[in-house]
Amino acid sequence: QVQLVESGGGLVQAGGSLRLSCAASGRTFSMYAMGWFRQAPGKEREFVAAISWNAARSNYADSAKGRFTISRDNAKNTLYLQMNSLKPEDTAVYYCAGTPNVGSSATPESVYDYRYWGQGTQVTVSS
Repeated sequence: QVQLVESGGGLVQAGGSLRLSCAASGRTFSMYAMGWFRQAPGKEREFVAAISWNAARSNYADSAKGRFTISRDNAKNTLYLQMNSLKPEDTAVYYCAGTPNVGSSATPESVYDYRYWGQGTQVTVSS
């Protein structure tokens, strides 16, 4: 089992940057595909980005392409999301998620594909 704890959220002006981190407990983090999702008030949780267990492959929602970068450091059991050129519509609670037993290049996009979730970190982008 893996426990996930996000950090790095906050209030930023439009055009600014934030770097989210997700610290994972457990020795098997390196074998998990990992993802970032977000949920704005009144909306469903949506996919942002995902990375394969060996970081060989990553995948992004259209809204994140060119602005966000997902990465991981398996030696530190940590997942990251670098967010640049932030927009007010990026305001949401951001969640990291992990899932084991997937193919080496898998980057799942559905909330139903992930077994473990963090508690979320708030990102607010002011205009």
